[in-house]
Amino acid sequence: MIRVAVFEDNKHLRETFELLLNKTEGIVCAGAYPDSDGIIELLQYEPADIILMDIEMPGMNGIEATRLVKQHYPHIKILIQTVFFDDDYIFNAICAGASGYILKSTTPEGYVQAIQDIAAGHSPITPGIASRVLELFRKTVPAPASPEIYTLTTQEKKVLELLVDGKSYKMISAELGISFETVKSHIKNIYGKLHVNSGTEAVALALRKGIVER
Repeated sequence: MIRVAVFEDNKHLRETFELLLNKTEGIVCAGAYPDSDGIIELLQYEPADIILMDIEMPGMNGIEATRLVKQHYPHIKILIQTVFFDDDYIFNAICAGASGYILKSTTPEGYVQAIQDIAAGHSPITPGIASRVLELFRKTVPAPASPEIYTLTTQEKKVLELLVDGKSYKMISAELGISFETVKSHIKNIYGKLHVNSGTEAVALALRKGIVER
């Protein structure tokens, strides 16, 4: 059972998320809170595997709360949700330790899929945001002097290239004509070969080491 804590100041959204989580098989809402005040104590008494974190809340914002949670509970994975496309929000959230970044315009099904992806060890990022993350890495990561050689298969390299392009697992599946499960298997192998634990780390390394050309 995946335990998800919700931190959202909008009462309607907070209650909607709570209902959505509790009616989804394999997921339960561990708690729903209007702000992140006392978040460390709250998580001590109501443990969670994943936090659905609003980026803008009264008091301590979602990025500050994410950084604090990761310091005390590094095993908890955090899905940032926001209405913002702002580069600073995206970059700071990832640097704070967020496992994923999703827009509030995402469908309920999209939220559930993102939570399940995070629980499985993936890093879901809304496609529109993924492209912004890619641009940030392109601006901040220097070009490699000489690309290193990694033992990726031809198909794994194609999957990684599409991941760098900001494509979702489903989009990669459709473009390469392979199943969703096969995509997940390839990405798991890519993580192992690159010695990374998330999609954002894989993208950063791919660009920094010249594993894919862009």
